[in-house]
Amino acid sequence: MKLREPMPELTGATAWINGEVTRSELVGEKPTLIHFWSISCHLCKEAMPHVNQFRVKYKDTLNVLAVHMPRSEDDLNIEEIKHVAEEHGITQPIFVDSEHKLTDVFENQYVPAYYVFDKEGNLRHFQAGGSGMKMLEKRVNRVLDEMDAGI
Repeated sequence: MKLREPMPELTGATAWINGEVTRSELVGEKPTLIHFWSISCHLCKEAMPHVNQFRVKYKDTLNVLAVHMPRSEDDLNIEEIKHVAEEHGITQPIFVDSEHKLTDVFENQYVPAYYVFDKEGNLRHFQAGGSGMKMLEKRVNRVLDEMDAGI
């Protein structure tokens, strides 16, 4: 995905964990952080407390959605995905993308990966990798500030 492109429809999930959301539920009121992760990804597990902090800190001003992107056959076990999600405190909705349908639409190749959309649903920031949470927070705050300023 390129910057300023609209958020795609959230279709093709093989399952949802912690509830299901649609694009139309995410776009319009507040910005959205979509993060891709995998149960076999060590960096994802290390970054999860930061994502959870985002979810709590910005609960009134930011939507957070997780996308589980399998990297191998071992990552397809739905019970294991549920277990790891619970173990790491992931309470936001999880789009289980076992067939890489959403992954392909996003043209995403990385876990962890973070996509920040403004309230109109346009991509404003992308980053991948386990570090850079300060940069991610700066980008989220910029989008929130613009929303508050009516930009």
